[in-house]
Amino acid sequence: MKKFKSYFILILTAVIMSGCSGLNKMKKNSGLIQYEVTPKVLETHAGLVNVTIKGAFPEKYFDKKTTLTATPVLTYAGGETAFEKVQVLQGEKVQANNQVITYTGGNFTYNGVVPYKEAMKVSELMLRIKAVRGSKSLDFDPVKLADGVIATSTLVNKHARPTMMKDNFVRITPESQIADINYVINRSDIRPSELKAEDVVQLKSYIQTVATDPNRQFKAANVSSYASPDGKFDFNEKLSGNRGTAADKLIKKEFDKIEAAKADGFFKSITTPEDWEGFKTEVEKSNIQDKDLILRVLSMYSDPEVREREIRNMSAAFEALKTDILPRLRRSKMVIDVDKIGRSDEQILAQAKSDPKVLSLEEMLYAATLTQDNNEQLAFYKAALEANPTCIRAANNIGYTLLAQGKVDEAITALEKARAINNNDFVKNNLGFAYLVKGDMVKAEEQFNSMAAATDESKWGLGVIAITKGQYDAAVNFFGTSPCFNAALAQLLKGNVTQAKATLDGTKETCKGRVPYLKAVIGARTDDRNYMLAGLREAVGIDPVWKANAKTDLEFAKFWTDDAFKTIVQ
Repeated sequence: MKKFKSYFILILTAVIMSGCSGLNKMKKNSGLIQYEVTPKVLETHAGLVNVTIKGAFPEKYFDKKTTLTATPVLTYAGGETAFEKVQVLQGEKVQANNQVITYTGGNFTYNGVVPYKEAMKVSELMLRIKAVRGSKSLDFDPVKLADGVIATSTLVNKHARPTMMKDNFVRITPESQIADINYVINRSDIRPSELKAEDVVQLKSYIQTVATDPNRQFKAANVSSYASPDGKFDFNEKLSGNRGTAADKLIKKEFDKIEAAKADGFFKSITTPEDWEGFKTEVEKSNIQDKDLILRVLSMYSDPEVREREIRNMSAAFEALKTDILPRLRRSKMVIDVDKIGRSDEQILAQAKSDPKVLSLEEMLYAATLTQDNNEQLAFYKAALEANPTCIRAANNIGYTLLAQGKVDEAITALEKARAINNNDFVKNNLGFAYLVKGDMVKAEEQFNSMAAATDESKWGLGVIAITKGQYDAAVNFFGTSPCFNAALAQLLKGNVTQAKATLDGTKETCKGRVPYLKAVIGARTDDRNYMLAGLREAVGIDPVWKANAKTDLEFAKFWTDDAFKTIVQ
């Protein structure tokens, strides 16, 4: 019995040692496994880090009874992130459903993705391998596959581009006062009764009122005198001229002591010997017999004498014309043109600060454009909305100003109120940018896409969203040909370095140093050291924060030991 036990212990020990020997041998020779990582330097796109790992096992390496579990892990300061999918491989005698690696060797391909964290920018991609043979297991030494994560896609500029609804303020408003002098047939003298007519009395009163009003200015006095189109042309030509002379004399007398009337060209006089246009207008408005026939004659004949003859032939109709139409055409029309001058910019701004309720809606909205102080602008728009609760322009512009102040949540609240008044494209655009800045790309995209007509602003916003989704072709199309930082970034991420460089060189914006920093990235990618250093130097000059960024940005890895580079970022 003792002998039997001894044999059993020896056999068990041999089995155990055999299992351990197989695992230890695989661990010892793990350096023979060849790995290929794509991309060679990890990158983040659409907020994710993707990796492809290909492994090749040499002949006689993989133990037939062993299972390997390989887990890629990104390690960084303060933590680590394991990729979701774990690659499981097995020897050819393992009874399981994993990929088999035979004793003669074999390959595997692994694809994994994890959400990007800023800390991953300075990280290492490690492969942790655990071997299991029966009841025994052994952890291999971790294998380093790659350094860090390039995060150039995260440089996208997500600022707002809200749109303001404009005021309709007009400082100078044209006014006109009109009066007619009516004449007896074939006469040009002004009857006393005409001077007492209501419109003439009002015209004289208006002239005196404007003359003493500092907020009104005379522009011109126009007199148009007419003769009716019956009778001989020569006689009517002289008659309309005499009527013009009489009316000119009357109107000039009213301006006798007014300084503005002394300007050259202030008085203008026009005479019309035969007022066929007036005749046609009066006939069209009338209900006289043969109205349509008369109008047909006017359209058929252009010769005045033929027209008059044909109309006279309609005896009944002509009698009605003599009493109802022609007397109205024997007149002089006097028109006084005046400019009404509104408050000056200084007056409007002062009034808006003291008591905006005195101002009109357009003046209140205009007041906000006269100051660069966002707090004042906000106060003026709020005052306009309080006085005019259904004014969509005031409601939208409150949200616009809050976005300019960086108060995103307050802007969303204000714009939701504006949407209740009128959900127009201005409101949708501004809500889109509010959500974009807040980081809610889904709601932002919904707002931009719901607009009735795309604008430069909304397309820019959709371009930003496309970058965050890794859709670089779409982003390039949204940004169009207008040079800006985000357009260049999309072009670079798409792989068009030359176009991105041209776009950056063509823009005047700096985007708080983003533009020159991206120039430095392009310089690094194209091995243009001078372009890289110039861009980085400019970026750091705008904002020193780019120093720390460049120190750990793998875009510049090959320049980290460059003395000029180190001088800039130190």
